[in-house]
Amino acid sequence: MHRPSRRHLTLAAATVVTAAAVAATTSAGAVDGAGQARSAIKGGTAKNVILLIGDGMGDSETTLARDYTVGADGRLNLDTFPLTGAYTTYAVHADGTPDYVTDSAASGTGWATGHKTVNGRVSKTPGTDKAVPTILELAQRNGYATGSVTTAELTDATPAVLASHATDRSCQGPADMAKCPADTIAAGGPGSIAEQSVNHKVDVLLGGGKARFDQKVTEGAFKGMTVTEQARKLGYQVVTDTTGLKNAKPGKPVLGLFASGNVPTEWSGKAAATGGTAPQRCVTANPGRPAATPSLADSATKAIQLLEAKQKRSKKGFFLQIEGASIDKRDHAADPCGQIGETAAFDRAVKVARDYAAKHPDTLVVTTADHGHTSQIVPLEATPPGLSATLVTDEGQQLKVNYSTNTPGQSQEHTGTQVRIAAQGPQAYRVLGVTDQTDLFTTVREALRLR
Repeated sequence: MHRPSRRHLTLAAATVVTAAAVAATTSAGAVDGAGQARSAIKGGTAKNVILLIGDGMGDSETTLARDYTVGADGRLNLDTFPLTGAYTTYAVHADGTPDYVTDSAASGTGWATGHKTVNGRVSKTPGTDKAVPTILELAQRNGYATGSVTTAELTDATPAVLASHATDRSCQGPADMAKCPADTIAAGGPGSIAEQSVNHKVDVLLGGGKARFDQKVTEGAFKGMTVTEQARKLGYQVVTDTTGLKNAKPGKPVLGLFASGNVPTEWSGKAAATGGTAPQRCVTANPGRPAATPSLADSATKAIQLLEAKQKRSKKGFFLQIEGASIDKRDHAADPCGQIGETAAFDRAVKVARDYAAKHPDTLVVTTADHGHTSQIVPLEATPPGLSATLVTDEGQQLKVNYSTNTPGQSQEHTGTQVRIAAQGPQAYRVLGVTDQTDLFTTVREALRLR
């Protein structure tokens, strides 16, 4: 008896979920939910891929932001994709056995290379510590423009997995190489993550981490220069604020360094505390964030413009990764307002990507998280261990959030849960069901026909 292929089964499953997907998109105000679903199931080749990563944005983090900002019955931009699935996030030990809770370096390596690795390693194998080609490197080889946008340091784990290979994620600048002796230029290696990122000549790099790029190169052709000077030598336009970003021109690569470290968060408020907090409203401003700091949505918009302009005369398009990094960082700090504000900022970047795809249906847009995190919405009457805070949502209701994955005073931890993945456009059907992070690499590779 003929047995249907996995592809046919997947397409059949996609047909079954179409009605639900269409209903979801239509109820959330989509103009053409049926058209989106049909297009997403159709398959085909993409000209462009926009991959949006909410770092630490598990289902609890998404639900918390939804409840607070648009209400329990509302929908975020990231909620209204036509096709949705889930993927597993585990890392591995050096012998290949599962490590059930991943960090961002190992999880990012999964979708960047299609291979799992040990926690802390950047796009290198788990046992032999060998570099593995990344999706960005393959895109470059095949003539695509490439970009990476983040609210973290550009040398942090998630952006690092695209344009560098390092034994340890801590090896961010030339002065940070203690855990990567074989990766140093002196040892014949590629150098720090910062050096590799600009040496790769990624067309658009926007984020924080200026202090890493201000470190001096110690060996090789650029010895004595800072990495920022190295970037200029390689042809980069270097910008540091909203005005500089606005004035960046197509034709030369762009390096945006908008903060010394991580880009400051958009919102502020009282952190969770032992025994809870009094009900609070979040402050939708952060006095520690300079006014000239571009939002993630602004950076995403400019990145798309620059990448599209570069490829104007080419049949090839672009690959762009956009990361909302501090959802994770504020979750570690048990800071619900900072976390919600960064999720809302990420959601606005999702809208930028989807608005572009609406005009360019040959664009695959994928949104997902790299791992789950600690925050949990609990009953108001609960007295959970650890840290908790009570918020007054935009609906005027109280909501309690708890952080209990580590002892109070310690950094809260990632969790090993599967996380959501959603998509629209060519090859989007591949996210249906329960897949693994390494399958996302294949989805992007197949969409762009990278070889």
